[in-house]
Amino acid sequence: MKTKSVTIVEFPFNLGLKEPSPGKAPGVGRLPEWLRQLGFHKLLAPEATWVLPSPAYRMHLDPETHVLNADAIVAYAQQEAKLLSEVLNDQSFPLVLGGDCSILVGSALALKQRGNYALFYLDGHTDFMEPSFSETGGAGGMAAAFAAGLGPQKLTDIQGQRPYIPENQVWCVGNREYDQAYERIIWESQATYFSLAQLRETGIAACVGSFLGMVETRQLDGFWLHLDVDVLDDAVMPAVDSRTPGGLSYDELNQMLYLLLSSPKATGMEITILDPDLDPTGDYTTAFIHHFTDTFRKARQV
Repeated sequence: MKTKSVTIVEFPFNLGLKEPSPGKAPGVGRLPEWLRQLGFHKLLAPEATWVLPSPAYRMHLDPETHVLNADAIVAYAQQEAKLLSEVLNDQSFPLVLGGDCSILVGSALALKQRGNYALFYLDGHTDFMEPSFSETGGAGGMAAAFAAGLGPQKLTDIQGQRPYIPENQVWCVGNREYDQAYERIIWESQATYFSLAQLRETGIAACVGSFLGMVETRQLDGFWLHLDVDVLDDAVMPAVDSRTPGGLSYDELNQMLYLLLSSPKATGMEITILDPDLDPTGDYTTAFIHHFTDTFRKARQV
């Protein structure tokens, strides 16, 4: 049975990251166009493609929240939510191309406005911390926490919708930043946490099965999938802003994506952090496109 149509939504937002060097904007803002150039859109043949232009990059540390570009993130998130709501109202599956991980704020806001959803946050980091723990103030490294309602009210309570995703319906999977103080934050939360080591010990099928079982048991309206490509092994995906040795193989990622995207409860997903500036030949991006589009088409039957 054919699943609902796919709409590509481009959010080329990069204000959730610090500048990689003085005066240089993070390259992730070019990701949607980069994917288009390398054939991503053509392979998926979406029903439509929507683009929400991003404001120009800047390095403004908000004195109220101690988050870089907080006001710009909030303004953009509200525009994201409006656009995503239109896509979802059309019964289409939104495939969002970022951008940095802070685009999750807008995605999560759109979901909260529609009902009760879960979040599967697949990332080489937990991104589950508040500004007081952040060394950079970049919202991209705090996105999962903001979605769960942890952090400054300006970012976590847009339009009075805090929390966008209930904390106990957030799953953070794939972290390999094995710092005790960093992991303690999520250990002490109500979120479900599978580090890369725990994921491999438990097994991908068991992890995803538990998540989908939770979605069904709680009779949720669906779930959102966040994919930060830095969850992949650094050997096959080094074109990211925060590199860490190790990570998932493509076989492991493909298995996980297939299981998640095959679920009728999968509402939409986003891809973040792949930086074209760090892949000048396009070789790493081309490999990603091959694996992702093949798995996506099989899972979604498109």
